[in-house]
This record gives sequence, C-alpha cells and structure tokens, in this order.
Amino acid sequence: MSILTDTARERMVRAKDASRQVGLLTDAAKAALLDAIAARIEADTADIVAANAEDLARGRADGLSAGLLDRLALDEARVHALAVAVRDVARLPDPVGRVLDERTLLNGIRLQKVSVPFGVVGSIYEARPNVTVDIAALALRAGNAVVLRGGSAASGTNAALVRAMRGALAGAGVDPEAIQTVDDFGRDGARELMQARGLVDVLVPRGSAQLIETVVTESQVPVIETGAGVVHVVLDSSAPLEWARDIVVNGKVQRPSVCNAVETVLVLRDAADRLIPPVAAALQEAGVTIHGDAAVQALVAGVVPATDADWATEHMSLDLSMRVVDDLDEALDHIRTYSTHHTESIVTADEARAERFLAEVDSAVVMANASTRFTDGGQFGFGAEVGISTQKLHARGPMGLPELTSTKWLARGTGQIRP
Repeated sequence: MSILTDTARERMVRAKDASRQVGLLTDAAKAALLDAIAARIEADTADIVAANAEDLARGRADGLSAGLLDRLALDEARVHALAVAVRDVARLPDPVGRVLDERTLLNGIRLQKVSVPFGVVGSIYEARPNVTVDIAALALRAGNAVVLRGGSAASGTNAALVRAMRGALAGAGVDPEAIQTVDDFGRDGARELMQARGLVDVLVPRGSAQLIETVVTESQVPVIETGAGVVHVVLDSSAPLEWARDIVVNGKVQRPSVCNAVETVLVLRDAADRLIPPVAAALQEAGVTIHGDAAVQALVAGVVPATDADWATEHMSLDLSMRVVDDLDEALDHIRTYSTHHTESIVTADEARAERFLAEVDSAVVMANASTRFTDGGQFGFGAEVGISTQKLHARGPMGLPELTSTKWLARGTGQIRP
C-alpha cells in the first residue's frame, strides 16, 4: 500500500493515531499480523531484490565501502531470513500487560505496575534494510506504531519493504499508517523526526558513530543510544590455542561489517610466542590484514604497523588491530581507554581471571570464552533486535520486545480519599 504524499509531520500524526489501535490488539492478533507481514515479504521477494540491486549499483557508483555494501545487500536468502525473523518475533511472548509489581495499600487501594506500549517508536539508520523489517516487527509485536528513516543508500529497498508491510497491515484490517517512512523527505525528514516530541515517544539510532552522535545531541525526542563497536578480545596466558584461534577468526571473519565483529585483539606477553603466530596465520589465510604493534610485527610477517588511531577504529572490514600487553591489568586499561562499551571477550582457562574480566569490564555485553558475534538479539533468543544499546538507562545490550515497552501504574479503589 502506498504512502500518502504530504509532510513528514502529518505522517507522524497519523502514526500516533494508528498507535492507539495497535496498542489495543490482542496477543493473538499481533502474532497473526506479523505472520501476514512475513508472508507478504516472501511474496514480494522479487520486487525487493530488484529494488536492492538498484541500491547496490548506486552505492558502488557512489563509492560505498565494502562493509556498507554488505550491510545493504539483500538476496533471496536474506529476504527469506527477514521473513523467518518476523515469524520468530510473532512466536515470542507478548511483552504488553505483564504485571511487574503489585501491592495493596493500608487504605485498601490495589496497585499494579504493568508493561504498556511506548506508542510510536522512531528509528534513524543507514544502509541496513534488515533494520526496516526488524524494528517494524518488534515495534508492532510490542503494540507500537513505527516511523522509519533508513537513509538514501537503501531508499529503494526500504520503500519496497515498507510497501509490503503496509499492504499486510491493510489486508489484516489494521491501519497501515502504523508503519511510516520519512525517507523521501531526506535530511529534512530526519530532522522532523528528531523534533517530533509529543508525536514520537522514543527514537533509536543505528549506524555510524557520527550518525548516533548527531541524533543523541540534536534530538528533542528521548533517545535510546546504540553505539559503534570497537570490540576487544583478550587472549590470556592460559588461553587454549584452539579456542583462541577459533574465537578470534570467527569474531572477525564470519561477518566483518557488523558492530559485534572483533576489531582489536590484546595478547598477554607471556602467551605471545605461543598464540600470536598461529592465530595470525589463520587470520591472514582468511584474508585479514593485521595492524600490529612492534611485538606483533616481530612475530608475524606481513603485518601493517599499527597507529594510535587503529586502537579507536571500528574497521568494519577484514582489518584487525593486535597488540601485546604485559598483563591483564594493562589489557583492562586498554579496554577502558578505547572501548565503545559494546562487547568484549576474554579467552582463558583460568576461571578466576574470567570472573575478574566479567566483573570489571564495563560494556553492554562481557563474555568469557565465546565469540563476540553472539551479541545479537536473534542469538540471545529475542527473534530480532532493535539495536544494541551501549547506554545505561532503560535498556542495555541487545534490545528486544521488553525494551520497546514502558510502564504505568493502575490503581483500583473503593471510594478512598486522601486525608
């Protein structure tokens, strides 16, 4: 179903109106609605892939990086995966109406704290058409309307996905204005979205550090901050070689363009001779360029000398920074200095060191002996994710359905008045 031609603000007003209907849908109705969206996305696969091919061609001509092109790309398999993720969300427990607290006051008034939809969820993101579907599905399952600004790089793909989803809403008897896009208004649409306090209840940015910083500093709408992923893996003295090699290679190579891909590996000095050559060889065999300090360069051929900027860089490519540190204290200090508080992991056979790392590292997700690629809403059992929050208010880490709800108190009395 097409979107009416009007102003961005008028679309957000209609989203606010539609949110009232969505917020009252039953658990079964919301699940059925998402199943209809998944079916419509699959039915429109050819149109979506064709629109994506045009976006990719334009992106290559405009010089988009390999990492952004990978995030932008949708083939038939990825479109099918989007539909599967929507169905997974449909099967999740309804996050609305949960009783979070209840008590009866001395005067007999009964209080309940319950989860309720936000109302309208907005998102600003770049070159990630999967986010168009993920956020819409999660928002609707939590009883919200959604307003999307997906950026010019994926404009054709996003338009095709939004058409499919709005068509599914209309076919299910739900107001299609519950899914809105302001893509066709360009930067003015993004600005309107950031200034839509009172129409949009919460805004989630996803993308580059620059985009997120712009939204956080300029938005008048409350923001759940997601962050860039300067992600670390520490190889402890006791790290088993097989674990170290597999976790680092998987964290970098499995999908290098995403925010949970490892960017920096810190190796304790007394394990450097044992671990660095085989780990580096496996990385290089997979096509990774290693940016290493002098100690790494002395152990491995073909290493690019690391600069200070490398330690703060989210490469989003087959590039990885590697440094030798004296001990765990120095590794923790390096992480405190350069981390974006997304995900960090340690590989160790020493349980005490693992627990110290888990306790002291201040990131949204902290791991021991696991690939950082597991920081993901789908992997955590959320079906899909809104994003990975690196802030500390309301939501932190991968955000699923509960993070798209707020709360309200219900009070039931029998005529009580306050003396």
